[in-house]
Amino acid sequence: VQLQASGGGLVQAGGSLRLSCAVSGRTISTYAMAWFRQAPGKEREFVISNSRSGGETHYGASVRGRVTISRDNAKNTVYLQMNSLRPDDTAVYYCAAASGLGSPYYETNIDYWGQGTQVTVSS
Repeated sequence: VQLQASGGGLVQAGGSLRLSCAVSGRTISTYAMAWFRQAPGKEREFVISNSRSGGETHYGASVRGRVTISRDNAKNTVYLQMNSLRPDDTAVYYCAAASGLGSPYYETNIDYWGQGTQVTVSS
């Protein structure tokens, strides 16, 4: 299974960005999907997750109300929509997949990671 994240870039504060995570090797309905991020000098942080069915979503405290996660099963792709971006959202964003019963909030439950895509928010 491979996860390919894309869509990062430079955006001004207040702007929006949509990240994509294309999954190959297995259908995304097999996995709970999540996004994490890591800012320079900081630990990796949970952003958002979505259950296999897409019916249950959990949010990181710092992004609640500004991000959504969605799935396109036909494209086997998961998206992270980010709005009202702030400079402190600057980070490398990683998509992740969890196949077990444990919550994808915990990194120990993640089975696969994407390579990361850089998001930079200018003030």
